[in-house]
Amino acid sequence: MKSAVAERRCVFLLKTNPHLSKDDTMLFSISRLVTQRALLLAMLAAPAAAFAQEPQESAPAAAIAGPSDTTPETSPRVFELRVYTAAPGKMESLNRRFRDHTLKFFEKHGITSIGYWTSEAEPNRLYYLVAYPDRASREQRLVKGVAKDRDFLQVVADSEKDGKLTVEIESVILNPTDYSPMK
Repeated sequence: MKSAVAERRCVFLLKTNPHLSKDDTMLFSISRLVTQRALLLAMLAAPAAAFAQEPQESAPAAAIAGPSDTTPETSPRVFELRVYTAAPGKMESLNRRFRDHTLKFFEKHGITSIGYWTSEAEPNRLYYLVAYPDRASREQRLVKGVAKDRDFLQVVADSEKDGKLTVEIESVILNPTDYSPMK
């Protein structure tokens, strides 16, 4: 049984790559899913001690998000795995935007960066993991914060003056289990 995501991916791949068969696109979708899951497991297997302590919020981030109690017993952190598929020839521009700008906006709005990766199997994809004190703070910090920050929107517009940098953005919200060393 195919998942809806795999089916949508097959349709997208067939439209953009008419030389592929439906079986080819399904195999590609399955291998991509396996790659993503393997990468996620590798990311989360990193020593948790480096990420166990929540950094102090800056004054602007505290003002945006408001007060929050982030103790694991009452409100475990929420993680978000995001995967950006770069448009053809745009991976270096996407990396440059993250390196030179996006991480600074994440910090400004109180989003904790865990790590950023590329895959040997799919070098046109950027994988990254960020953390929020809780689900509500994700809404405040990302959706109502970074995504509406005029300076960030200008950076995006400037970086995409010669065309969009991405063709697909995927997001998976991850909640730590009670036995997870990283919370």
